[in-house]
Amino acid sequence: MNIPNSPFSTVSVHIKLFLILCIGFILTSCAEDSSPVVEEVPTIRTGVIEATITVNNTSRSYILYVPANYTAESSVPLVFNFHGLGSNAFQQMVYGDFRTLADQEGFIVVQPNGTTYLGFTHWNVGGFTAGSTADDVGFTDALLTEISTTYNIDAQRVYATGMSNGGYMSFLLACQMNDKFAAVASVTGTMTIDNFEVCIPGGSMPVLQIHGTADATVSYEGTETWNKSIPDVLNFWVDINNCSPTPTITRVPDFNPNDDDFVDHYVYSGGTNGAVVEHYKINNGTHSWPGTTVGIANRTINATQLTWDFFKKYTKAGLIQ
Repeated sequence: MNIPNSPFSTVSVHIKLFLILCIGFILTSCAEDSSPVVEEVPTIRTGVIEATITVNNTSRSYILYVPANYTAESSVPLVFNFHGLGSNAFQQMVYGDFRTLADQEGFIVVQPNGTTYLGFTHWNVGGFTAGSTADDVGFTDALLTEISTTYNIDAQRVYATGMSNGGYMSFLLACQMNDKFAAVASVTGTMTIDNFEVCIPGGSMPVLQIHGTADATVSYEGTETWNKSIPDVLNFWVDINNCSPTPTITRVPDFNPNDDDFVDHYVYSGGTNGAVVEHYKINNGTHSWPGTTVGIANRTINATQLTWDFFKKYTKAGLIQ
């Protein structure tokens, strides 16, 4: 019974409102329960990424370049790009620039930073860095694990290259991390005598060497105290890979015949699992990254393009058929 203007009238209305709210809540809850649960997909960072990682209680920095079209749906190659003595990751990213190729070919590039030794950033490769205590092989291994945890890296297609001291570092990794890298390339670098004398790779390793004969910083002919000659290094890897000791040699077309340098391409073929040793000998070439847009350098060849063209032919299993 509803008596107008009595307390019962108000209670009756409240009961009706309560019932309406309850029914609405039940219907809403049922509607929500019947809807699929949509999980938020984490944002994948692309472009230039500066980051750090702690290795052996030491903070180490690096710059990653991830192409904009990267997705985690398929695995991609990873290229380590090491800077020269006294340089840094940013300078190497610009000087030996793989970013355009990474966008086109779909691979990730990492430019690690070395630590300071005698006032210069460096990679501890023995020889002229023999007093260093930096564990750069351990850093590289940890960095590879870190990047592979965040991005879908093809473990069969990891490569190392570098300029000068960075080229030495690539050879050091070929010796000490042979099981992690599919191929290496050195631009104006070589092997220290220390590394050369103890290097036992434990398997084949395709090698590309780009070097000028007039390099006054890293001598093509080597020195008695700290670095092996380029012919010695080539012969070492030819032997490791079981390649033919007799190379095929071709002259690279010179689009600027008025300059002083010209390039011969050496190929030592027939190695284990299709491994080869290649060498671009820049006659009268100096200490620079060929094809760079920065400073004075040989323009007959492009070291970045040649390095990637070499890398993409190989997985850890050997030549891609």
